Amino acid sequence: MTKVKTVDHVVIRFAGDSGDGMQLTGDRFTHDTAVAGNDFSTLPNFPAEIRAPAGTVAGVSSFQLHFADFDIRTPGDRPDVLVAMNPAALKANLGDLPRGGLIIADTADFTPRNLAKVGYSSDPLTDGTLADYQVHALDLSGQASAAVATLGLGRKDAARTKNMYALGLLDWLYHRPTEGTIDFLERKFASAPQIRDANIAAFKAGYAFGETTEMFANRYKVAAAPVAGGTYRQITGNRALAYGLMAGAARAGLQLFLGAYPITPASDVLHHLATAKDAGVLTFQAEDEIAAVGAALGASFAGQLGVTATSGPGLALKMETIGLAVMLELPLVICDIQRAGPATGMPTKTEQADLTQALFGRHGEAPLPVIAAQSPGDCFNAAYEAVKIAVDYRTPVILLSDGYLANGAEPWAVPDLAALPPIDPAFATEPNRPDGEFWPYLRDDKLARAWAAPGTPGLEHRIGGIEKADGTGAVSYDPANHEFMVNLRQQKVDGVRAVVPDVVVDDPSGQAKVLVLGWGSTYGPISAAARRVRTGGRNVATAHLRHLNPLPGNLGDVLRRYDRVLVPEMNLGQLAMVLRARYLVDVQPYSRVRGLPISLSELAADLAELIDWEESK
Repeated sequence: MTKVKTVDHVVIRFAGDSGDGMQLTGDRFTHDTAVAGNDFSTLPNFPAEIRAPAGTVAGVSSFQLHFADFDIRTPGDRPDVLVAMNPAALKANLGDLPRGGLIIADTADFTPRNLAKVGYSSDPLTDGTLADYQVHALDLSGQASAAVATLGLGRKDAARTKNMYALGLLDWLYHRPTEGTIDFLERKFASAPQIRDANIAAFKAGYAFGETTEMFANRYKVAAAPVAGGTYRQITGNRALAYGLMAGAARAGLQLFLGAYPITPASDVLHHLATAKDAGVLTFQAEDEIAAVGAALGASFAGQLGVTATSGPGLALKMETIGLAVMLELPLVICDIQRAGPATGMPTKTEQADLTQALFGRHGEAPLPVIAAQSPGDCFNAAYEAVKIAVDYRTPVILLSDGYLANGAEPWAVPDLAALPPIDPAFATEPNRPDGEFWPYLRDDKLARAWAAPGTPGLEHRIGGIEKADGTGAVSYDPANHEFMVNLRQQKVDGVRAVVPDVVVDDPSGQAKVLVLGWGSTYGPISAAARRVRTGGRNVATAHLRHLNPLPGNLGDVLRRYDRVLVPEMNLGQLAMVLRARYLVDVQPYSRVRGLPISLSELAADLAELIDWEESK
């Protein structure tokens, strides 16, 4: 008889060919987990090739989910359970599975040809290769096909329901509710009743197989996580970012205009906003990156909220127009969803290597604020803040996310729109000079210039890429004026520090000698690694940066308080370099550029070693 075992957390990885539906399976298991009340974090992992050969390691797609009865920060380093739909999926992921881990493998694709394709000379399911693991080799494809045999599907379509069969089995194994997935399948395939019924039948059959088989010694139960009251939903970073942009535009009373060119992993921002026409959102899929940012800047000139979304290669192409936006001093939000580079790089993998490009990548002295999101749900907050800064200070703002945040998901407390900080575009409506003239570069106490919508009577003014004269905005080649304007634009960005909160240090003991400072998506691994290190009896301080330009006013003092400052980044030490130059502090980089989030286990082990060394001095 199957026993029920209570555990506090589980990491599951679904893996198979791109066409095996692993992303859908993982997403549905995540939805069922959200309904069960667990905290969770996900890591979808896609092949970089659009159509990698079937059955090859290069074509493996996976979805990892970490869920728990406590607050978790990462999708986990190593899976406890691997669902492998073919030999390639097993080959690509077995190295990450710890000894004793659970493997559920679909035997249907473990044919001599498929085994040879990935370098197996014999079947690892039967030759003893997996002796150190709990292996359940099941003909998932055959059992799914049998479950839908009466529905009249062809052999290929019947076999394609194997992912739903596997999902049903895993839902049974981990006590997930099933109603949400059944409702989803009914809606998704409402126009194709035969496919709908087949997927539901396979899903129910997988669950029923779990209930009737005696193969599994244990089922597992993970209690709901404690959570503050409110309305929650599962959300990915790109969707949260899109909602944050919409919320910012709504609070400012502006129409949101997105000019974008499709690029992985930023395309979903365009996809989500393109479905929001009923909320007044305008989207424009441009012919290239330069046209996309030009259209967004044009929208800002026209009195809308101009936004563009891209990844690193596209950001490089947009830079001249972003420099123009700096000179025109118009609101513009540039969302950079970073990916592994250089060049095309690894389009579906994550990285943080666009930081110096965001800070310094423009022609001439063209400063602008740069902020970064720290989690999928936080992409909403970061996007909203980017809109507010752009509108309040009349400046382009670069918002940094990355592929890990963009595609990952977590529970998100739906905010009250009315409770968000107000955003006032304060358009100029009449001349601002005693003589009745309008000068576009007269400024307020934030050094923000007047924003006049085209067509406003009496507010006609020059626009263009030649240097502006102070106040009038007339074309100016005067050396003293150029230096004045360059310094003025820098002072305006420096002035954003007035709304940048001081960096907050988490140092429970007050005795830590080591500070771990992060930015962007390193928040999860750093906070999780610190929790593990502290549980082991060591002291460590952590802090995290949202604002990368300007930096928080107290950051220099914070850095100087610690004997050692470590900055984990998914690059070769870009923020560490900036901090060393800015504050003359011996900041140490901790660099990982593997296309994956930083491993919390690896970071925790390295931190423990570093802390022990510092304590022994």
